[in-house]
Amino acid sequence: MPKNKFWYIALILCFVLILSGCSYHFGDAFSSDVSMGDSSSSESSSKPKESSSNAASDETSDSSSEEETASSEAEEQQSSEEESESSSGEQASSQQSSESSESSESSSAVEGNVVGKTSKGYDIVVKDGITYIDGAVIVNKTYTLPKDYAPGFTGGTYKAFQVMQADAKKQGIKLEIISGFRSYQTQQNTYNGWVKQYGKEYADTISARPGHSEHQSGLAMDVNSLKFAFADTKEGIWLAENCWKYGFIIRYPEGKEDITGYKYEPWHIRYLGKELAKKVYDSGLCLEEYFGITSEYK
Repeated sequence: MPKNKFWYIALILCFVLILSGCSYHFGDAFSSDVSMGDSSSSESSSKPKESSSNAASDETSDSSSEEETASSEAEEQQSSEEESESSSGEQASSQQSSESSESSESSSAVEGNVVGKTSKGYDIVVKDGITYIDGAVIVNKTYTLPKDYAPGFTGGTYKAFQVMQADAKKQGIKLEIISGFRSYQTQQNTYNGWVKQYGKEYADTISARPGHSEHQSGLAMDVNSLKFAFADTKEGIWLAENCWKYGFIIRYPEGKEDITGYKYEPWHIRYLGKELAKKVYDSGLCLEEYFGITSEYK
């Protein structure tokens, strides 16, 4: 019995020791699992927050970028619309200015002092030192412009030339202005140069005295060449046959030298406006004949 008791006690002690070791192992394991769970939970809770933060940052950045892009596009669109409106306004203004210029340059309703009538019955109207007949500015050897009159090219004149130039180009015709507006002083220098070279009598047939030049009116120009051979070029022929359609006439036609006071100038065109230019062209007369006026220095 004592022997068995000893073994019984030893067996109990071994069992207690085994139970104690297992409890210690399971405790560590449990403690380890809880620690891993916290870490995982921490990482899990940390990563979403970090991801959420990044996502929010990205969304804010994207949103901000989209807003900036949208704002930029809106500004560009607004700017484009404003430019378009401005361009349309300028074009409309330019067109109105051109129409207004043509109207004022060819209108018969010029208010001024009526100083007489032409042989054809037209009123001769003088306003601010400028002579008008049927609304057209008249400049020749008889009728002068004030010394300080310097309008530059008129809007209607230059616009009409640009349209004519563009249409001519489509037909293979190149037209260029080689001499346009000239001031009184410039014309004086030009005329004096011709007098010095050829003498006054001959100079008076090829150049206007200062104050008598159509170039000073801003309504006339020389095109392409100052050589008489220009009349036989395709450009010269086209100009003579078509310029009236755009409001111009060949101001000093061939065979009219004794009436205009100048030699034939196939390159010199004068703007009258479409309506009057057609009438003069259809008549086959020079401007002096059409209105019934003279061109003679006093």
